[in-house]
Amino acid sequence: MTTPNQRLRYPKVAPYRAMLALEDYVRSTGIDPTLFELVKLRASYLNGCAYCVDMHTKDARAAGETEQRLYAVPVWRDTPFFTPRERAALAWTEAVTELGREGVTDEAYDAARAHFDEAELVRLTMAIVAINGWNRLSVAFRSEVGGYQPKRREAVR
Repeated sequence: MTTPNQRLRYPKVAPYRAMLALEDYVRSTGIDPTLFELVKLRASYLNGCAYCVDMHTKDARAAGETEQRLYAVPVWRDTPFFTPRERAALAWTEAVTELGREGVTDEAYDAARAHFDEAELVRLTMAIVAINGWNRLSVAFRSEVGGYQPKRREAVR
């Protein structure tokens, strides 16, 4: 059964093992959990995915992220709350998420490489690919927002 706005519950209709495998891979790479949540949240804002914004703000809070930083993710450039490495990751997230015909610029790549080695940048990009996939599923099928509850995890901050 779907809610009035929800189109369908895609996990009930078709297997999505490939998406889960990608998510598991990204989690297994050792990407910093705080950075991972910030990236997922920024991409979700850019893609207008209310379900994922709800989920990742809850996950970030459960992991110890501050309210101040969560509120500032959409305006990260205008705040002092993020490290240079986090800023580079947020900028890279925007460049990869808003991929257009021109692709990702050399300037965006060079800025990211200043803070991430090759392996880290591939892992970060795989995280961005994963959240963009989840965003597209949730936006397309209008996943029900608000019911997600995070699992208990260790605090990362």
